[in-house]
Amino acid sequence: MELIQAIRGTRDILPDEVGYWQWVESIARTILCKANYLEIRTPIFEQTSLFERGIGEATDVVGKEMYTFSDRGDRSITLRPEGTAGVVRSYIENKLHVGGVQRLWYTGPMFRYERPQAGRQRQFHQLGVEVLGSNNPRADVEVIAIATDILQALGLKNLRLDLNSVGDLEDRGRYRQALIDYLTPYKDELDADSQDRLSRNPLRILDSKDRRTQEITQNAPSIIDYLGEKSRTHFDKVQQLLAGLGISYSLNPRLVRGLDYYTHTAFEIISDDLGAQATVCGGGRYDGLVQELGGPDTPAIGWAMGLERLILLLQQLQNLPQSELDFYIVSRGELAESQATILAQKLRNAEFSVEVDLSGSAFGKQFKRADRSGAVACLVLGDAEAENQTVNLKWLKTGEQNQFSQSDLLTQTEEIRSKIQASRSSGTTMSQ
Repeated sequence: MELIQAIRGTRDILPDEVGYWQWVESIARTILCKANYLEIRTPIFEQTSLFERGIGEATDVVGKEMYTFSDRGDRSITLRPEGTAGVVRSYIENKLHVGGVQRLWYTGPMFRYERPQAGRQRQFHQLGVEVLGSNNPRADVEVIAIATDILQALGLKNLRLDLNSVGDLEDRGRYRQALIDYLTPYKDELDADSQDRLSRNPLRILDSKDRRTQEITQNAPSIIDYLGEKSRTHFDKVQQLLAGLGISYSLNPRLVRGLDYYTHTAFEIISDDLGAQATVCGGGRYDGLVQELGGPDTPAIGWAMGLERLILLLQQLQNLPQSELDFYIVSRGELAESQATILAQKLRNAEFSVEVDLSGSAFGKQFKRADRSGAVACLVLGDAEAENQTVNLKWLKTGEQNQFSQSDLLTQTEEIRSKIQASRSSGTTMSQ
């Protein structure tokens, strides 16, 4: 029989890696809650038109990368390739604008048909934030500062912030034409994708990874030179506020991001420890998207972090502390095994972490597994202990042993908890 395997571009997140994911989610949740960002959970699939209108039909995401299918009602459905469009749809549909400025965050799987590689999968996960209802430059700086806080709280150091402004629609229109005028004489030297983008989405050519195209665009006009007074004032204020917070940045006029809905501030946070796929967070302002999708005129800004890429970086840079197990219970014999199950549950109810050996194998093998478990102490029940309603407690780091009646063990939980904490902090166990 043929072995069924995970589909290419998807992967299992196994128990020895899940701890990194939980750690990132915990750190992010704590920092976002402190800034009063509220979690939102939107469907994994949406109407295809949401992404066509929201992201832009001329983008690679819509044109090449979406997972789109017809459902049984012959409706065109797409697995979400990013999180912002769904959040905006929910914002409009549920009239969240009535409540004033909305600070929202989300996390979950996204889907794009890309070439799988390290840190990039066809099913991938993002953590993102959206601030809807404020055009103040302080909102731009707030989301950048929060992203920085999260990454620094995870222990990342070799990070840099690239910053740009893509202006408003009028600014981009003027710049778009200037870029076309500059690039047209080089059309035959551009890579195939850039030739296709020249008339449809020329700003994306600035993001090309083709070496010759990069050489050509090196001397291309800068969008900063085409910003109107309003856009320039906004961008200047963003830079002043970042400086006030001590957040260093580099101006990168080639930074345009990949989606059509961006306006004004665009930014990426890049790790110098990741190689080619170096961006761990990217985002910007999208003041026209809510209105484009049928809602009121609403300024907004947000970002997303690719979690696969972030976890890959964390695994390279640091070991995750192992989960702390208090007790490993060894038992053998029908009565002893029954008592072990009951004792384990009572200890868990007393806020201890407990693993029960379920193998029924010889004591020697169970003791070896206890040593490998990382538990502070081992509880032992055999025929004699079961008959007498007792339990042996063995401190695994020192080999010291104590015997308790099972009832006494449960009445001395605070004393035992103190010994467990002392063992973890000193590497030894205090004497009984």
